Amino acid sequence: MASGKTKTCFATSSPYEEKIGYYRAIRHGNQIFVSGTTAVDPSSPTNAPRILHPEDAKQQTCVALEESIRAIQGLGGRGVQDIVRVKMFVSRHEDCEAVGLGFSEILGKHKCNGNGIIGAAATMIVVNGGFINKWMLVEVEVDAIVE
Repeated sequence: MASGKTKTCFATSSPYEEKIGYYRAIRHGNQIFVSGTTAVDPSSPTNAPRILHPEDAKQQTCVALEESIRAIQGLGGRGVQDIVRVKMFVSRHEDCEAVGLGFSEILGKHKCNGNGIIGAAATMIVVNGGFINKWMLVEVEVDAIVE
């Protein structure tokens, strides 16, 4: 975790963070912004990143959301209770339902863990052309507010 006067940064071992040079998440005041997150195998090398669950959009969504939650916690947030918005970018239209199921499993409004309301505003967009790695089926961006 790197800290400045107004923002704190959180990094993971993702080979793309190292290769491209960005942080997984940034906290500025009580707001946390999680970068586009996919199901990258964190133990894969920078020159050959591997994707977990290459044929399973639901599992990729769950992995990406869980990684986003860890980033929020790494910056002092509680986790799912702090998430206010999620943007889901999907590479194939036929995976939208699976991505929605993954979202619902982790962040669905019907969930409650006794520590606060779970649920978020959400957007799902099908992107033409895909992602940086052909095995990525979904990428999520998460915004959280820490109280």
